[in-house]
Amino acid sequence: MSAIHAKPSQPDPHDAAEAEAAVAVAAPEASAQRHTLVEDVQGLVLASLVGALGLSILATGGLLVGGIAGVSLLVHYASGWNFGLLFVLINLPFYWIAVQRMGWEFTLKTFLAVGVTGFVADAIPRWAPFESMSPAFSAIFGGALVGMGILSFIRHRASLGGVGIVVVWLQRSRGWSAGKLQMGFDTVLMLVALMIVPPAQVLYSALGVLVLNLVLLFNHRPGRYMGA
Repeated sequence: MSAIHAKPSQPDPHDAAEAEAAVAVAAPEASAQRHTLVEDVQGLVLASLVGALGLSILATGGLLVGGIAGVSLLVHYASGWNFGLLFVLINLPFYWIAVQRMGWEFTLKTFLAVGVTGFVADAIPRWAPFESMSPAFSAIFGGALVGMGILSFIRHRASLGGVGIVVVWLQRSRGWSAGKLQMGFDTVLMLVALMIVPPAQVLYSALGVLVLNLVLLFNHRPGRYMGA
């Protein structure tokens, strides 16, 4: 059993902002001043902590997010298996694409980000257990925190892996819209989740994903932030 104790719920399909932000990760500004190693380490650690707290809050309220984090939570809810381990294992096939298309630096950072985020998300209920949490609170605060974590990963050329890597690859190689691909994946995930989780949680999950994407939409503009 995972350390995340929560009721399941479902992701909303509207993840276009996250997918488009992932595209920007793969093509930083040529004139951007690169982060130092120390800056990258502290940035990735903070992003992992913030993202893990957001995931833990969402899980406590019985909600899901889109992408591989949502898949991992759904499998966790259905099976009771450890979320952090699932998050790492389900992401593994995507690292080959990341190496081929985005390079070793991005892939290594993403691998570490996924591992630390999964571990901390599992540990939070043991370190600082939440007795109860309303789905609305979970959606707003959890979605915002995950969005801020993803934003920080982007600024340090990393991600939470999975679907974001694939949609960037398909957009570059096939010309397909990253936002539409992400939306399609999360729509399928939502439909599958309907067979496992209470339907009433769908709207709260949709709210959480909306908040997450608004954080990215308002705070991420390619070229505005010059760190790399």
